[in-house]
Order: sequence, then structure tokens, then C-alpha cells
Amino acid sequence: MKIAIGSDHAGYQYKEKIKLFLTGLGHDVTDYGAYSEESVDYPVFIRPVAEAVARGGAERGVVLGGSGNGEAMTANRVKGVRCALCWNVESARLAREHNDANVISLGQRMVDEKTALEIIRTWLDTPFEGGRHIQRIRMLDT
Repeated sequence: MKIAIGSDHAGYQYKEKIKLFLTGLGHDVTDYGAYSEESVDYPVFIRPVAEAVARGGAERGVVLGGSGNGEAMTANRVKGVRCALCWNVESARLAREHNDANVISLGQRMVDEKTALEIIRTWLDTPFEGGRHIQRIRMLDT
């Protein structure tokens, strides 16, 4: 799967670890930055991830920051992106099953590394349930 990834300075460490995790699973990962822990403005690095997903250059996107809030807000400004801020495995599972989330946002300061990787794995492995949720997704995407 083609996956776009990006972070600000506060999510940089997890971005690097998640990037290795994803490539280890055989995914093709494109890194949109940031490239260090030097303070940056998150929209510069998050919007390109969302745009890659929206235009079909990536099937999914992962965005990271300190809390993940601003990153989710930035990604969700791009039409066709359904970014879910996830804080545990259950929120990631539901984001896929019910919301067909094509981008996930994580806060490096909010979850430990092991949990972050479990969240990513769950989000990747969980299919969209469809059914009653399709109409709601269509409403989001109009």
C-alpha cells in the first residue's frame, strides 16, 4: 500500500519509527517531513500528506504532532480526506469500520510508542464496514 506520512517537530520521533514499521510491513512510504525536531509550522508538512491521499497519490496517510489535534484539523480541510484523531486501538478500529478514515492522526505526547504502533496496525488491518455507514461517508465527502 502507498502511504504518505508527515509530522511537525513534536511528532518527528514517532514519524521515524512508524515509517520503519510501515516499510517493514512492505508498504511504500513517502515522507513529507518534518525532518528534525526543530520547531516548524505543522500545516506545511501535513497538508501535502492530505493532498497526496485526496489526489490518489497515496492510499492512506499518517500525520503526527504533539497532540495530533492541529494535524487532524489541517488534514480534514482537504476535500476527500477523512482524518481520525486516534488515541487507542478501539478508536482506530472504529475510525476504519464506521468512518472509512483514509488518514490517521496521532499525538506523540498522548500515547506511548507501543500503543502508537498498535493503533497504526489496527487502522491498516481494519476494513470499512460499509452498510449503513456509506450514506454518512457520502455526506462527509460532498
